[in-house]
Amino acid sequence: MMKTIINNMVMRRVLGVLPLCLLTFLPLCAQPGWVKKATKSVFTLKTFAADGSLLASSNGFFTGSDGEAVSNFSPFKGAVRAVIIDAQGKEMPVVSIIGANDMYDVVKFRVSGKTVPLVVSASVAPTGSTAWLLPYHEQKNVKSGAVRKAETFQNDYAYYTVAMTMPQNTVSCPLINDAGEVIGMMQQPASDKDTLSYAVSARFADSLKISGFGMNEATLMLTSIKKELPADIKEAILALFLASSQQDSASYATLVNDFIQKFPQASEGFIQRAQLATAGGNFAAAEKDMETALKLAEKKDEVHYAYANMIYNKEIFQGQKPYANWSFDKALAEIQTAIVANPQPAYNQLKANILFAQLKYDEAYAIYDELSHSSLHNAETFYAAAKCKEMLKDTTAMLALLDSTMATFSRPYLKEAAPYIWARAEARSNAGKYRDAVNDMNDYEELMQATINDNFYYVRHQTEIQARLYQQALNDINRAIQMNPQETLYYAEKASLCIRVGYYDEAIESAKESIAINADDSDGYLFLGLAQCLKGNKKEGIPNLQKAQELGNPQAAGLIQKYQ
Repeated sequence: MMKTIINNMVMRRVLGVLPLCLLTFLPLCAQPGWVKKATKSVFTLKTFAADGSLLASSNGFFTGSDGEAVSNFSPFKGAVRAVIIDAQGKEMPVVSIIGANDMYDVVKFRVSGKTVPLVVSASVAPTGSTAWLLPYHEQKNVKSGAVRKAETFQNDYAYYTVAMTMPQNTVSCPLINDAGEVIGMMQQPASDKDTLSYAVSARFADSLKISGFGMNEATLMLTSIKKELPADIKEAILALFLASSQQDSASYATLVNDFIQKFPQASEGFIQRAQLATAGGNFAAAEKDMETALKLAEKKDEVHYAYANMIYNKEIFQGQKPYANWSFDKALAEIQTAIVANPQPAYNQLKANILFAQLKYDEAYAIYDELSHSSLHNAETFYAAAKCKEMLKDTTAMLALLDSTMATFSRPYLKEAAPYIWARAEARSNAGKYRDAVNDMNDYEELMQATINDNFYYVRHQTEIQARLYQQALNDINRAIQMNPQETLYYAEKASLCIRVGYYDEAIESAKESIAINADDSDGYLFLGLAQCLKGNKKEGIPNLQKAQELGNPQAAGLIQKYQ
């Protein structure tokens, strides 16, 4: 009897403990069959600063077999290098950023090597369905929870709220549905004890890409890791074009080589690499790339135009570095080939530029004149024609063409007109049309007020003297002195002008200021002595003229003879 009672008690204890054992082993036994395979797709991410120090760590998972992966973007900010460590402990470098979104803190990138991807679900997980958080392989078991919300953003993607307390160090781990498809990427919870967790759509993260306009967008500039060119060739060409003016030469050279590797049959990459080679003085390499571009191009006239322009610029700006195969004649032959294939106004304009460089001003002018009646009816064309007439010593025609240049603009002028305004001012001044020149200089001052320097006021001062606008000239030389008070030339010019208009006291004061700055400048003594003599004070004036003579001033002797 006693034995039976003891046996019943033992049985009750065993039965009581059994549920606890089942609860303990339930997560391990109940985890889905896809877990073992899916674990191979999860990795640890590490990013590094410029000095080699560890910047941040996170997680992520593969979404493609050619190294495509996603993670959170925060670790990449300020990073110059990144690596991932996969489930087998293999380290793989991050080679490029494919796309990023700072608002949702997600990034898509590529690692070097073949990878085992998760299947990204094409549909949104329904509310109430079970979702599984798959951690990095060192955190053995998966964890499940019910989808509480699937809020839509950007019309097509879901932001999930899951009834689950998120384990530590699982940010950017995948959230997977019962079918083994990844639906989301875990995001940082509000607190470690929060009973709700959040995940951004994995399909959204996997859809990230860089557009042609996006290579230098603010988000991507937060990381120094290389950005991947768009997969679409038109977008990639646009990216290449924009990067040429926005990236340093080393970064741009890398981008060009990436373009050639990605699109080996596209002529644009070889043209850009040829331009880089030309800038670096490697003309033979540039010639080889342009020959390759000509073979690949569908529109060969465009490549002939680019080649002609390349040679022309080389001869203009790097003429001191001769290359036997390149000359203005070669450039002319290339542009002529382009014109025969496709007579575009821009091609003819380059031809005229080359002829001008060859000193063939009549031939160049004939083309510019024709272009001025075409779609290239612009300031640049009229100005180029004016320069031809200037070289042919036809001042009347030159000034008329400069007037036509300015007629392409309307008042109030924009800054694009400033170079042409100044060119006409100089031409008018050289032609003795001083008051017209001053009017142009006034317009130039109004446009370029922020960048006007003391030299501008000095030049206008001289033109105003020629125009007999003495008060304006005096005002301008005073402005020049105010902007650059250590330049003795300005004091001498002011003293000279004051003597001309009979302001002897002001001339004496200005000359003394010049001497105070530089006692070895003969002009200060010359104008001081002349002003004193003109005022009737020869006793002090002649010694100052003699001092100017001692310092080598060629005008002093004649003035001494006149007043002594």
